[in-house]
Amino acid sequence: MPFVEAIRLALQQIWVQKLKSFFTLLGVMIGVTFLIAVVSIVGGMSRYMTDQVVGKIMAVNSFELRHRPNINLGEMTEERWRELRRRPRIKESDIQPVTDALPPDVRWAAVGNDNLSAQSRYVAKPRQVNAFTVTDGYFDVKKMAPVSGRLFSPQEYERGMPVIVIGQDVANYFFPALDPVGRELVVRGIPYTVVGVMEKQGSAFGISFDKFIVAPHKSPINRYVNAHNVIDAIMIQTASREGLLSTMETVRQVMRARHHLRPSQKDDFELETSDSALEFWNKIKSYLVFAGVALPAIGLVVGAIVIMNIMLVAVAERTREIGIRKSLGARRRDIMSQFLVESATLSTVGAALGVATGFAFAKLIAAVTPLPAAVELWSVLVGIGIGAGVGIVAGVYPASRASRLDPITALRAE
Repeated sequence: MPFVEAIRLALQQIWVQKLKSFFTLLGVMIGVTFLIAVVSIVGGMSRYMTDQVVGKIMAVNSFELRHRPNINLGEMTEERWRELRRRPRIKESDIQPVTDALPPDVRWAAVGNDNLSAQSRYVAKPRQVNAFTVTDGYFDVKKMAPVSGRLFSPQEYERGMPVIVIGQDVANYFFPALDPVGRELVVRGIPYTVVGVMEKQGSAFGISFDKFIVAPHKSPINRYVNAHNVIDAIMIQTASREGLLSTMETVRQVMRARHHLRPSQKDDFELETSDSALEFWNKIKSYLVFAGVALPAIGLVVGAIVIMNIMLVAVAERTREIGIRKSLGARRRDIMSQFLVESATLSTVGAALGVATGFAFAKLIAAVTPLPAAVELWSVLVGIGIGAGVGIVAGVYPASRASRLDPITALRAE
């Protein structure tokens, strides 16, 4: 029997016995739906963590020299916490040796950061803001641009002028229905002139990235952000991904020499990249993907057992049909292929329905949560492939049994 004809007959059988066929393929459908849903959630969560969380903090092709990690996603042991607290801080005196060792096409910026209280004459209640002090190059590394006003001039960086650029949340709170550019924001009793309002940075897990102010590194804010001669980080951005590791190794050697570390001693500083920040999440992701592939096997095993039972019933019900076909010249392989194709078609239809349900589930997740849940192409291919495979495996025994029927005995069946 031609393959296409076998599929047509299989679909015809499914259509004639719609209710029985639906319950037969339900196990495969649930298993594939679960596979698509879990992979969609994990993929969406991964993109969310990469783009919206770490991507907003770490610039592209960059790393940060810090005395301890800025992003901690994993469990912190007491021993690890004590080790981090013993580390020496990164100093302003480290900037020159580190930057002198960098290749000429590498961008960098020194950064200080802390939460400070700010107020304006237009709002009665002060509010905490995320205050940054930065050197020239910070906005180039972060690829941030103002939507109104301007960035700092070289003279303002050099002289440490009391000027700031602010985020959208700061602008909306302290300057309601007003243009903040040219107006004053008071931080720790010192008035700072707003020269620019930055483009919106978004949020993650309900935490806004727009509640910030940025001032020149030498401005008065710096003494409230860090102790004298201390900085939080040196941000370093390479021109390409390929140059990142070699530049990191260069910085590592400079800092080890400055801290007088012996070859057997571990680094007492951190070179943090987006990959290192996401290391804990990547471990969780691998477990979730494994669960997303392994757990649907339960539903698929149940589906395979149901399909096998239904196909055995079909063989018993169609014994006379099998006898007629054999008496007309059908070979064992023809009978076997007919029932295998029918079994595989049944489970593949179930897998296709499972993919459709998974698509709908992913759309629902994207609509009601901030996760950009989307169906991965590989999960669709795996789902359809598993569906067809389950049907073939489940149909082997019933098809073999049908092909071995004696035609004379089969023709006597009622």
